[in-house]
Amino acid sequence: MIPWLGATDPFPPLDRALADPDGLLAAGGTLDAPRLIDAYRQGIFPWSSEGQPLLWWSPDPRMVLFTDEFRISRSLRKRIREGRFEIRVDTAFEDVMSACAEPRDGQAGTWITAAMRRAYGDLHRRDYAHSVEAWREGRLVGGLYGVALGSVFFGESMFAREADASKVALAHLVALAREQGVPLIDCQQETRHLATLGARPIPRVRFAAVLKELIHSAAPPPGWRPGAPD
Repeated sequence: MIPWLGATDPFPPLDRALADPDGLLAAGGTLDAPRLIDAYRQGIFPWSSEGQPLLWWSPDPRMVLFTDEFRISRSLRKRIREGRFEIRVDTAFEDVMSACAEPRDGQAGTWITAAMRRAYGDLHRRDYAHSVEAWREGRLVGGLYGVALGSVFFGESMFAREADASKVALAHLVALAREQGVPLIDCQQETRHLATLGARPIPRVRFAAVLKELIHSAAPPPGWRPGAPD
């Protein structure tokens, strides 16, 4: 049985997370900025559907992308060189979140609820949450958003309205992370799509140890600027 958190209760140890459903650790609490920052520093993230209580997760294994393992296919490299998309950073954060919240094929709803959008909008205003956006002819056609802490970027969601738009945005995120000395992008859940780009699962205990090495401050990391892939 998972614990129910009060507003200030600490998270339980990660090894208390359930195996089924994978990684469910706790319920309740709040989505305020200090709570979210504390969660990410420990390798925990919120994920709930509308009408559910607030749920906190730390799956095992954890899908991650080490930035030096990112794989750019020949076709994606060609797309980047074509310059089809203009890449911007942090110019339309709320629009990116809204686009990521739109229902996907085969899904009836979204975990990016109104409460989530408010919470991550607050993190964005505090310089913790960031968006990488793909634009074409003045329209937002793809992108992603996530949370930056220490030398880790915690990816939350991505979307594409045109082919390869989100992949090009991810390539620029990887380039930006390398520029900032960030070796790790957290992908949370394992997917075939991310695996083709070089992401892989690692044990939760290793993920937690890596976070301790890479996050030494709760302050937002500086230096977010558009980058360019090699």
